[in-house]
Amino acid sequence: MSDVKIVLPPVADLSGYTEGFTIVSAQWGHDGLAYVLLMNKVPARKQGMFVQTALEQQYTYKVLVASEDYIEEIVIPEQQYFYHYVQPLHDDLLLVGARAAYHGREQYDRNARVWSREGMAIRDFLLGDGIQNVQVSRKGTIWVSYFDEGVYGNYGWSDPIGASGLIAWDAEGNIRYKNTAALIDDCYALNVVNEQEIWFYYYSDFQLGHITNGVHTESSQVAFIHPGVSGSSGFCTDGEHFLFEAGYDKHGTSFQFKTLDTPGQLSAGRVIEFVNEEHSSLQYVRQDCRKDRLLLCTEQALYAVTLEEVQAALK
Repeated sequence: MSDVKIVLPPVADLSGYTEGFTIVSAQWGHDGLAYVLLMNKVPARKQGMFVQTALEQQYTYKVLVASEDYIEEIVIPEQQYFYHYVQPLHDDLLLVGARAAYHGREQYDRNARVWSREGMAIRDFLLGDGIQNVQVSRKGTIWVSYFDEGVYGNYGWSDPIGASGLIAWDAEGNIRYKNTAALIDDCYALNVVNEQEIWFYYYSDFQLGHITNGVHTESSQVAFIHPGVSGSSGFCTDGEHFLFEAGYDKHGTSFQFKTLDTPGQLSAGRVIEFVNEEHSSLQYVRQDCRKDRLLLCTEQALYAVTLEEVQAALK
């Protein structure tokens, strides 16, 4: 049961772009635009369980760059790799696959590829297996969080690259920062606010980590907050207020609004349900949180809300 229902009107209509395609992901970019990745057919899992990496046939991807005023469409045809995430990288686009198999010494899937806005491949590199989330900063730092298989190993990796649970890479695929402050079994959520401020939420402690001073390991600091949420898949924040996806057994149904009332501890919070203009619960297929904004993506439209708007609705 929610404490309050908040009506969200759509900010972008995707219906003219989705016919014959499936939405793979929808993410905020550092520029405040929404980046939606679509695929003409989602590949079947191997043995009904394992996500494919290199594919046996060619697929077509589309990237939609959306604002309230326009939608830009970029088509990338004839691809044989399964990509899951898209982010702006300087003037280009970065597509990343969640899985990367290890085949032998110096033989592995390069699961990150940089594309021009004209759909031309520029370079590719490895970002590790078991990727939970990817967010790229304005200056091109690629922050990557890893789920449990990326931390402990699978797909041939006995010494997994993502063992630390959280890594920052440069635009060429070189490591610039690696988590050493938290024992991460699974990094459930990531929020890259800017070059200096990065938040992450992880299992099994269910704590919020707050990195300041960015990738500068010698001066970067990590503080921790107990959010009082278990199993959340995303959160947005302005540093004092937090909006969490509700967590275990409540995925896709509601969110929790919390405040930093005391150092290191968030308030009990209020439960929020987002509804459409007909006051029906939003049936979103993808979500993303970046800075103080939430993005919800249905099969046909994008919806967005800021923490300031949530606060106003709660008054």
